[in-house]
Amino acid sequence: MNYSTLKKGVAASLVALVGVSTLANAQDAPASSSAKVFGGTAQYRTWSLGINAGVLSPVVVTGGTNDFTNWDVNLGYGISLRKQLSHAFGLEGNIMRGKLSGTNKDAIGGVRNGVKDFETKIQYAADLRGVINIGTVDFLKRENSVNFFVSAGYGLIAFNPTTTQANGTTVDDKGKYGENGDNDYIKQAYIPVGVGVKFKVSDRVAFNLAYTANFVDGDNLDRVYANATTKDKFSYGSAGLEFSLGSKAKPNLDWVNPVALMYDELKDPTLRQEVEALKNRVSNVEKSVEDLKKDSDGDGVADQFDKCAGTPAGTKVDGSGCPLPVPAPVVENTGTAAPMVSGFETIQFEFNSSVLKTESYPTLDKLSSVLKENGGKVTTKGYASSEGTAAYNMKLSKDRANSVKTYLVNSGVNASQVTAKGFGEASPIASNDTEEGRIQNRRVETTRN
Repeated sequence: MNYSTLKKGVAASLVALVGVSTLANAQDAPASSSAKVFGGTAQYRTWSLGINAGVLSPVVVTGGTNDFTNWDVNLGYGISLRKQLSHAFGLEGNIMRGKLSGTNKDAIGGVRNGVKDFETKIQYAADLRGVINIGTVDFLKRENSVNFFVSAGYGLIAFNPTTTQANGTTVDDKGKYGENGDNDYIKQAYIPVGVGVKFKVSDRVAFNLAYTANFVDGDNLDRVYANATTKDKFSYGSAGLEFSLGSKAKPNLDWVNPVALMYDELKDPTLRQEVEALKNRVSNVEKSVEDLKKDSDGDGVADQFDKCAGTPAGTKVDGSGCPLPVPAPVVENTGTAAPMVSGFETIQFEFNSSVLKTESYPTLDKLSSVLKENGGKVTTKGYASSEGTAAYNMKLSKDRANSVKTYLVNSGVNASQVTAKGFGEASPIASNDTEEGRIQNRRVETTRN
């Protein structure tokens, strides 16, 4: 096949392909799209089937050494199946057939390495490639109409080379690698690296132009072993049609522009309404948080939890915002001064109770003054009488020690100055066999650390 004949054949093929695309465009109405940028690939068509035809040659545009001085162009053809995994990346399987040929007519005597010419029949070249969309012309449109792409992968080629020797003898390798006769093809790995551009003809059809350089893992593609350190290569320039598969109600993922799609969604009034509703919800949450923090009477307890609102400023309150009991003043009825307290007197409790008695307030107030003025640390040691189980009495003694600590902290003592411990029924100061002794054992003792 000469070059002019090949050009006519390729031109006729392209005319037929364009005719098919025009018919597909007329029959296939544009698909409506409600796809969202974060909606996932299930809302798109992601499979496509392609057919292509073009020219094969035993050289590549990157140059390099060749075993023959002159190369021919021959017809090649193939099919492809692509799965688009994202807006920019897809996996594509390709199968191609054709033949390669070349001569040494520009060599001295028309012979080089003892060979005049070669012809290699490619039974098949099958590969799997990754395809990346690297640019688009219609960048701000919701769907593109032109995509540029690059591809690379790995495949297997099966071929049978034939050469004409200097003496005119034709030699091939049939039968050399097995017993399959004409079906005995050499198989080698190859790496395809390609570039191309895709034009949107319709919602279903695209017209592709591509160039692929194929690097074979061997030096026998043309049956000439001129240099053991080199590898053979060939190229395939093709044109073809790609048909999108799947429901016509979905757009083709390959053409969707995610940046423009996101911009388009931001103008959607429904989305704006959702954003405004979300802003209102955030404002309500912030207001609720502020209400939770509000303390109208300044007693340190938020209004939400304050059971005694409106407490006068400076009033000591408990955890629920209610004023702490004020100790009754000591009445002098003997003409002598009230007995002085040191703050380290024993604090007594009622049976099965951890509530502080009113008469213990003067002692605790004195202890609070000592700790605030002089610093230091103390330990409140809680005890219980022997009624009930030992485990229950241990818990009761801890509660009594913590009651004393809570009073001191609420009066302004730093919590780190007070350690509360419970000892249960241990260390009685009186007999638990009598009521008088048990009363004395229900106590908290305070000691300096």
